[in-house]
Amino acid sequence: MEELSGAQLIAEALRAQNIEYMFGVVGIPITEVAVAAQAAGIKYIGMRNEQAACYAASAVGYLTGRPGVCLVVSGPGFLHTLGGMANANMNCWPLIVIGGSSDRNQETMGAFQEFPQVEAARLYNKLSVRPSSLEAIPAVIEKAVRTSIYGRPGSCYIDIPGDFVNLQVNKSSVKYVECCPPPPISTAEHSAVSEAVSIIAHAKQPLLIIGKGAAYSRAENNIRKLVDLSGLPFLPTPMAKGVVPDNHPNCVAAARSTALLHADVIILLGARLNWILHFGLPPRFRQDVKVIQIDICAEEMGNNVRPAAMLLGDINAVTKQLLEEFSKRPLKYPSNSEWWKKLREKMLNNEERSKDLALQKSLPMNYYTVFHHIRELVPKDCILVSEGANTMDIGRTMLPNYHPRQRLDAGTFGTMGVGLGFAIAAALVAKDRTPEKRVICIEGDSAFGFSGMEVETICSVPPVSLLPNAHYEEIMSAFGGKGYFVNTPEELQNAVKASLADKQTPSLINVMIDPQSERKKQEFPWLTRSNL
Repeated sequence: MEELSGAQLIAEALRAQNIEYMFGVVGIPITEVAVAAQAAGIKYIGMRNEQAACYAASAVGYLTGRPGVCLVVSGPGFLHTLGGMANANMNCWPLIVIGGSSDRNQETMGAFQEFPQVEAARLYNKLSVRPSSLEAIPAVIEKAVRTSIYGRPGSCYIDIPGDFVNLQVNKSSVKYVECCPPPPISTAEHSAVSEAVSIIAHAKQPLLIIGKGAAYSRAENNIRKLVDLSGLPFLPTPMAKGVVPDNHPNCVAAARSTALLHADVIILLGARLNWILHFGLPPRFRQDVKVIQIDICAEEMGNNVRPAAMLLGDINAVTKQLLEEFSKRPLKYPSNSEWWKKLREKMLNNEERSKDLALQKSLPMNYYTVFHHIRELVPKDCILVSEGANTMDIGRTMLPNYHPRQRLDAGTFGTMGVGLGFAIAAALVAKDRTPEKRVICIEGDSAFGFSGMEVETICSVPPVSLLPNAHYEEIMSAFGGKGYFVNTPEELQNAVKASLADKQTPSLINVMIDPQSERKKQEFPWLTRSNL
């Protein structure tokens, strides 16, 4: 009988669900899972922090529609992923987190890094589960993947006891599960579509708001047809930029506040009336604004503002329904209307103000000047990753997007520290699918500080281990301290002496250790496994 270890079973089950990418920080008890995943053909990327690894895995979910996996150790390693899981859930991005946990026979005994992980994860995930046996692992993984992409996408957590990893099982006793099919496509009720079109036809100052839900559903072709057919002005939310190109004549992003304040009918395409859109409430919106809400999640309908029409379904499919209805009742909003004149006037005024700032010659440069010169050089099809308060907000207005799913930023949760994880994920996906595409990450200095060490991950070849000769001492020197790189005992002693003698300046001594160097042979109780 062929036998499989728990690690191999996890890897094979993930691969059966078309999982391509795994990010993590390995150690006890999940190192073997990363090794097995690579053997199964999954690309594993070793990160420097579990939080950044979780951000990277979630970005894969958004970019590909299939969840990335974050693999982490028990206790503190698991806890570091909570920010990433919450961020994925808030953004509605599919994600799978697999966390090692203490051995089953050591529960309640104070085991190494013991923590109630399944219970803790429930608040941050659509599903939090621990397989009851090795044989159950494929079914659990299929359900987690399916849950992460069906309905409103989100994060799922799978807890793996440490003793499962090396435990053996007969392959014949395992119930394998086929790859879950793509999410079912739901469409809106015909009466709701008809009502929405009627409301739009009677609007005097309509506005189409495109959210990142539209980008995720790959609705760009139908939405562009809708904009061209209807002549409606549109406003993209930050990560929906590019669903319709920013240089489209109907884009009114440069008159955002005016558009929101004066629109009498708003069509929400996969956008939520949350803080990003000021909840849809006065004083940022008209008291009597009519909202047509299109969303895949029924619970989202009516949040903060009661909609005049509710179109429940997949954004792409519902947009197609609207197009079909418009073909029966041709509607072309006039480009010479007073509404368009008002919007164009405000756009021109704001663009002139930004241009004046961008062309200033004073030093140090202001944000607008920096982005103006970056914009002249970056490729139109590049993926832009941006975070930091002013850096992200001003960059959104100054750096246009021409293609969907090519802007990643702090998102619905307003999370700082996502930038480098997102950039790593975007670069991997681009390398496999569009290798000519460049990824450009623009960070504010505070935002960069959250995960700046991931630049080592970016530079690692292959990206599964620490660089043995990384010059960490240069980081200390960059901030005004003293850095020493030492290879010999003499250099080490001299560096220690110099550091101790200087009582004013902090020092960092970077000691080159033989990568093959090991600790002396000994038995650690917390590493002991009954099955070893």
